[in-house]
Amino acid sequence: MSTAKIRKVVMFMDETHKEMDKAISPPTRRAAAVAVIENPFASEYKEDLTALMDIGAEMGAMLGERCVNLLGIAPADAQSYGKAAMVGENGELEHAAAILHPKLGKPLRAAVEKGAALVASSKKMGSPGQPLDVPLGHKDAAYVRSHFDGMEVRINDAPRANEIMVAVAVTDSGRPLPRVGGLTHEEAEGKDGLR
Repeated sequence: MSTAKIRKVVMFMDETHKEMDKAISPPTRRAAAVAVIENPFASEYKEDLTALMDIGAEMGAMLGERCVNLLGIAPADAQSYGKAAMVGENGELEHAAAILHPKLGKPLRAAVEKGAALVASSKKMGSPGQPLDVPLGHKDAAYVRSHFDGMEVRINDAPRANEIMVAVAVTDSGRPLPRVGGLTHEEAEGKDGLR
């Protein structure tokens, strides 16, 4: 049973077929899943944020799986991932950190198989309709420059003052037309999370 009180889940899909008048084949694809949840600590200071950490584990699994399903790929075919949270005005940035950092990563890695690299993240405070940028990086090798990217998500009625938007993004490719050098996806070994 979920401990998160979810108001809604919104999913986004971004598919690029053409860039700078060049065909992208196959198209680059990014998916994001965002849960809008009640902030159990809105408007009060709590030293122990364990409840939010546990919610983070739930969100990592649920949102990661939804992204993989939206892309229509096997978990092993995911190439990059990222996470972000936006806290409404009655919360604090540490609430976003509690969701994103201690426990969200492990179930997200399971949803995309492996995930040797750190999961890129961002957190901010905001109000309904503000954009939230979800940073992206290669799931197994941080030095794959073609996968340094981001995906913007925005929900017109979230986060409300006592809510948190929790977002996960997953891709099956890097940026369209990458050409800044560095390690390629095909060369990545994923042994140490860097190369």
